[in-house]
Amino acid sequence: MQTITLDGFADVREAFRQHDLQQSLYDAGGVVMADCLLVLHGSDHRKRRRVENRLFRRGTFRYWEKAFLRDVVRDTLAPFVERGHADLQELGYRTIMNLTAMVAGLDQPTGSVEETDALYRFAKKFSEGATLVHTTRDPEAVRAEVQQALDEFDAMFLQPSITRRRALLAQLDAGEITEDDLPRDVLTALLRNWDELDIDDDILRRECAFYLQAGSHSTADAFTHAADDYFSWASRDPAAAAAARKDPAVLQACVYETLRLHPASPVAQRRALAPITLKGGTEIPEGSSVVLDLAAANRDPSVFDRPDVFDPLREIPAEVPRWGHAFGGGMHACIGTELAGGVPSSPSPSPDEAHDQVLGTVTLMLDALLGAGGRPDPDRAPQRDPHSARDHFSSYPVVFGG
Repeated sequence: MQTITLDGFADVREAFRQHDLQQSLYDAGGVVMADCLLVLHGSDHRKRRRVENRLFRRGTFRYWEKAFLRDVVRDTLAPFVERGHADLQELGYRTIMNLTAMVAGLDQPTGSVEETDALYRFAKKFSEGATLVHTTRDPEAVRAEVQQALDEFDAMFLQPSITRRRALLAQLDAGEITEDDLPRDVLTALLRNWDELDIDDDILRRECAFYLQAGSHSTADAFTHAADDYFSWASRDPAAAAAARKDPAVLQACVYETLRLHPASPVAQRRALAPITLKGGTEIPEGSSVVLDLAAANRDPSVFDRPDVFDPLREIPAEVPRWGHAFGGGMHACIGTELAGGVPSSPSPSPDEAHDQVLGTVTLMLDALLGAGGRPDPDRAPQRDPHSARDHFSSYPVVFGG
């Protein structure tokens, strides 16, 4: 099979919009990714996306951010600050874990630390399964571990959550409750549209596992990289970094710059269902494999001046997102973009714009970390993930205060 690599910003953007390029990056991770939204194509994808898209509206994210996200970030951080140290990977996962479980539709009856610990363990294992294409471990061993985790996840969280939602749907059909009494989550949406979507129990389980791992993994990864980039920037330009702490829009721009430099997935991969010719002249034969090098495209010097430099204050073309291709594009653009990254802020927002501002969870987490005096642990260096070819930290120790 011929492999074609696209690494220019414009070529990648155009490829994302091609309906004859089918998702193929997660073929190896089918144990947890098969038939999930991210790998569907054509009419199956459109039907699933339409059902799940209703949950991801800007007004919902704005409400979450105003109503409870800041409290979740603060409350998760508090015991680590009291202890005087943390690992950013663990902190990131634990901060976002309950939110991603809520979005997926996974009930936590007791709200205990043990339940959060279990979700944390499952999310990390499901993430390892989803990114099997980049593992340095024995793939079969990873698949077996992921399958075991799926079985435990099903018994501990998913089946009780299904039982409660089916009871609520029965009450709705009987006129005993209203639409407002139903949870607004992926699991409820799938149960309500079961026949239309033509799904089964295994697909339902993988879809809920996908939402749990995708949101937590990418957010924890972005948070760790954002802190690392900010710490380095502060050592080079302390005045600019200090000013960013006072301006939410600039701190958000720091996060966007991190996402550009460290996309959660450095590549996307597609399979050509028909011959394609891109505007730049690249010929893509039917049946070929197309690698979209997002990491390279996000450092395209024709779009980003000094592309390897972390510069949240950089000027970019108006039609280019500050995060580059970090959230993908086209039919498979990340459904949670605004939850993680917020909405780009105006440099001089009006009072109404400032009130409606959606900064995103990563910016809120970075702001809270810096506000608590978080800084790299001088005695313990960050470690890269030895089991993945991706640009991930396995640990990033920090200390607080002083």
